[in-house]
Formats: sequence, C-alpha cells, structure tokens
Amino acid sequence: MKKVLGIDEAGRGAVVGPLVIAGALFYEKDIPKLRAIEVRDSKELTGKRREYLEKKIKDLALDFVVVSISANKIDELRSEKNLNRIEIDYMVDIIKTLKPDKVIVDSPEANTEKIKNEIMGKLDDENIEVISENYADKNHPPVSAASILAKVVRDQSIKTLEKRLGETIGAGYPSDERTIKFLEKVLEKYKGYPEFIRKSWITSKRIKGEKEQKKLDNFVKDYSGSSN
Repeated sequence: MKKVLGIDEAGRGAVVGPLVIAGALFYEKDIPKLRAIEVRDSKELTGKRREYLEKKIKDLALDFVVVSISANKIDELRSEKNLNRIEIDYMVDIIKTLKPDKVIVDSPEANTEKIKNEIMGKLDDENIEVISENYADKNHPPVSAASILAKVVRDQSIKTLEKRLGETIGAGYPSDERTIKFLEKVLEKYKGYPEFIRKSWITSKRIKGEKEQKKLDNFVKDYSGSSN
C-alpha cells in the first residue's frame, strides 16, 4: 500500500519564535478522508479550526513528525547556509525518519526542480518519488495536513512566550505592527535581543541600528550642548 508524505512549514519569515517544519504520512487510500474533513492550507483556517483538525489529522496519519527550530538555532545555522538549505536539511531528516514511497513538499523557492533535485541528492533511497511544488499546501491534502500541524505548534509557542513575558507579540512577522513594537520593547528591556528573537533578520538588525543611531545622536546633541 503506497505511503504518501506531505511536508510544510510555519514561521519561515517570522522574526520572533521558531521555524516549525512538519511531516504527515498517510496511506494513499486515506487521502480522500482528509478532503472529507476539509483539510486545507492552514492560512485559510481559524486557530480553533486548526486545533480541531490537528487531532483528526493525527488520528488519520500513519505517522507524523514536527520539528521546532529555535530562533537561536536559525541564527547559528544561517552563518553557514541560507534558509532554503536549512529547510531542505530538515525536510530530508523527516523523509528519512518516515520512509514514504512518495513525498510532496511545499517548495521554499520558485525553482521547484532545483529543490526536488537537492532533496533527492541527499536521500539514501532513490526509489522515493519526490514532488516539489509552490503552493503545495493548497493543492495536496497531505501537505495541507502538515501545514496545520506546523502552524498549531508555531502558534502555541508564540502564545506560551506571550504568557511568560506578559507582552503582546502579534504574529511574530515583520509585517505585524504589534511585532515591531514588541521588538522595540524587548530591545530596550534586555539591552539586546533575547534568545527568541532572530538576530540575523533584516528587521531586527534595522531596529537595533536605529536605536543605536538615536543613542549616538542624543549623545552628540548632549555633548554639543554642554560644550556651549
């Protein structure tokens, strides 16, 4: 019986919190059951609906793996390789763990053939059929299922962090004004970025740079004033 694995991520572009990559393995014959419970791209679902479907997906799945890569770890790995290569390495680990006959991945870049070839080049089993597509989370239920598993874990990690800090983080993405305010606040509070902030991100670097420039401008202004 053919086993199909879907792989997707949540939090790729976020500046706060982990990147979560999930793999969900199903018998091919069970894929229509995912459609029947209306499994689709996690971004099209409410948080409550994702949590409901997460339980259903885990019941239907032969097996699943969810890997959470911390902000600190991402910064460390990005000194050696770009984010696409990081994702590919974790995808390959998931494939090796779950041993499917066929894997469908949501490609992290537009050149889907390149991603497919990179994954195949790292696998020990050349009989695994690899499909790499953009928007695979919209077109393939096993990938949609993986996207839901990843998103639930990512959302839970942000909620836990908000509770721990007593602060509003928002979605954790640079496009979220609440996240920008949060970055400014923690930078001021901790006199630097804590371990849950991706320090290698342009957004976090920009905010830190602006703060340091403001500090320097104020120092120069004060110095000039005291000299007169």
